[in-house]
Amino acid sequence: MRPWNLLDLDKALRDSWAADTCSPSDFTGIAWQPGNPAWGHCDITALIVHDIFGGDLVVGEVHQDGQPQGFHWWNRLPNGVELDLTREQFQHGQVITAARVVERPPGPLPHRWEEYLLLRVRVMQHLGPLPEPV
Repeated sequence: MRPWNLLDLDKALRDSWAADTCSPSDFTGIAWQPGNPAWGHCDITALIVHDIFGGDLVVGEVHQDGQPQGFHWWNRLPNGVELDLTREQFQHGQVITAARVVERPPGPLPHRWEEYLLLRVRVMQHLGPLPEPV
């Protein structure tokens, strides 16, 4: 296995995000588009980052024009650094509030398991084997 860096991981994720891994219920009214590839991928991206680095999963509420729009996920690494590889998806003035740490559910995810597995496979095609889910 060759060593890789955070730029490699970021590129592998960006090359792997697609309509078939986007959350269909993430936010209403905006569909996934190649021009905004991070859209609808925050949850499963945060899980893959968690698989690799551990740390905490962080979730916040997304609001636009004062109205709730859903949730956004990112990571807090073991050293305390917050890493959000999908933040740029918010291009229409959305605001993230009420951030909190959540525990990763054990075993297969109750939602989006197939999309998570598909994204993992695509990322591994770029990087090689990933650590098993924590």
